Amino acid sequence: QLQLVVSGGGLVQPGGSLRLSCAASGDSLDTYTVGWFHRAPGKFREGLSCINNKNGHTTYPDAYYGRFTISRDNVKNAVYLQIHSLKPEDTGDYTCAAYAASNYGCYINEDPYDYWGQGTEVTVSS
Repeated sequence: QLQLVVSGGGLVQPGGSLRLSCAASGDSLDTYTVGWFHRAPGKFREGLSCINNKNGHTTYPDAYYGRFTISRDNVKNAVYLQIHSLKPEDTGDYTCAAYAASNYGCYINEDPYDYWGQGTEVTVSS
């Protein structure tokens, strides 16, 4: 059974950067798609990025392209999300999730994701 542990949250000043980690156990992430999600206070959860670990394909919503970077480390069995130029509206809960990868791309909506991490809080404030 795949298990995901999210870490890397905290208090960050506006304009700063942060790297979140999604570490897997119980199975290799090589055949999974992993996505990152954000829930701002009082809002619905939204997809930020995903990576298909079978072929390296990544997807970003247009609003986040360039400010978010998803990457993987097959040796450490982990996926990361680097966030640049943090804004106060980036505050909220961040979590990763995974589903068995197809041979094509990846989805950044919640529907196909079967395994979820516990989330980490990020606060962007001066």
